[in-house]
Amino acid sequence: MSRDEHDHGEADAATVEYFEPQAWEERYAGDQKMWSGNPNAQLVAEASRLSPGTALDVGCGEGGDVIWLAQQGWRVTGADFSANGLTRAARHAEEAGVADRTDWWQVDARTFSADGRSYDLVTTHFLHPPDHGMVDVTRRLAEAVAPGGHLLVVGHAPSEAFTHLSASHRNAMFLAEELLPALPDDFEALVVEQRPRTMTRDGETVDVHDSTLLARRSR
Repeated sequence: MSRDEHDHGEADAATVEYFEPQAWEERYAGDQKMWSGNPNAQLVAEASRLSPGTALDVGCGEGGDVIWLAQQGWRVTGADFSANGLTRAARHAEEAGVADRTDWWQVDARTFSADGRSYDLVTTHFLHPPDHGMVDVTRRLAEAVAPGGHLLVVGHAPSEAFTHLSASHRNAMFLAEELLPALPDDFEALVVEQRPRTMTRDGETVDVHDSTLLARRSR
């Protein structure tokens, strides 16, 4: 094995660990804030058009989307596989004055099961399981959508803007249309597109696209 191959193998091993709960427990264990706390742009664009009800945000991290939804009148469950992340999110919800409108659920999206629970809105943003696993995750999340409810899945579209990431990270990205086979027959796809957005990375503005799938379950 050459040195380059060895280094690549180590990088792949590190990437595999990145997708597992322990890596995120460690990330959320410190005091440093990981995310801006602002709601994701596509959530604001789509949920602002809906009447508030019950919502589930899977992969909620520090709770920015959960808090925004609660502030709009939703009753929200934030789900994540990191206990430390959920602790942070609950603290932020308390600080924002919406703790009474939020609940927390530790669960891995890759093994998620609705188990009879249902919500008017099920959403996930920038959850990228490895090996194109987002199709299966989308199928699992669809089970939790109540009749007449909506499913919103948003992720990074493949782009040259992410060439700094490992191959495993880039392969986990997806186009919205790739998720369509995950929708049960009683769902209607309302939005299937890559939406342009600018993001700031290392002080520079970068053009990216959000793969956005919005679907509605029939009543």
